[in-house]
Amino acid sequence: MQNNDTAETVKVFFIGDIIGRPGRDAVKGLLPDIIEKYAIDFVIANGENAAGGFGITPAIAEELIGLNIDVITSGNHIWDKKEIIGYIKDKKWLLRPANYPEGVPGSGWAVIKTRSDIKIGIFNLCGRVFMDNLDCPFRVGSEILKQIAHETPIIILDMHAETTSEKAAMAWFLDGKVSAVIGTHTHVQTADERILPQGTAFITDAGMTGSLNSVIGMQKEIVLERFLTQMPKKFEVAVKDVVVQGVVMSIDSKNGRATAIERINIPL
Repeated sequence: MQNNDTAETVKVFFIGDIIGRPGRDAVKGLLPDIIEKYAIDFVIANGENAAGGFGITPAIAEELIGLNIDVITSGNHIWDKKEIIGYIKDKKWLLRPANYPEGVPGSGWAVIKTRSDIKIGIFNLCGRVFMDNLDCPFRVGSEILKQIAHETPIIILDMHAETTSEKAAMAWFLDGKVSAVIGTHTHVQTADERILPQGTAFITDAGMTGSLNSVIGMQKEIVLERFLTQMPKKFEVAVKDVVVQGVVMSIDSKNGRATAIERINIPL
């Protein structure tokens, strides 16, 4: 990261995995007040579960962007709705994990300007532990950084992974090279938000925007029956006790170092 004594703080809000219509309704109802209260300049949301809890459709992607979300990240459920395959090709604000094989539609990273014309780089990676066997996220991430760093020092990673160890390892690997490493995928907000020694904000999981009266956003009765009987059951999105979870970060626009990270957990 660059060094510069002249600091201008950029406030970025990262919204944890949006789960179905309840999650989308929570964003619609609460995001305007969050933006105003925290003076947010840029909003990122993980939207891979926004369509009925699995995947995202073109219509829902457009809906979320219309709610003042600037970038939608994803993860292993990005292809669950087949209609997204053609749609994602020319949408730079809708990211799929960058470590899918070469030739897969869409992009794993983007540089997008805030309303005040500050460039923010965003990239998306999937972990490999207990996940699909994609390309090495560490090596792919290093290559992407070379491209983004030419345009901006403000760089944020959505690290979509199952294990805490893989997310923490990525944060330490990138400390001082990116502004933030935000973990997603497990839908359970962790209480370990911090600024690493070289200026990278980190949280193991930003949580979810959906029902807390659930099992990671799904109706608990159905999930319990699945565990107890081992019989196939169609999961349904839970609708009670909906919250918006995520983190607000303060980042120095001149050197890309994070100066603060705060957990958000607001009921609808």
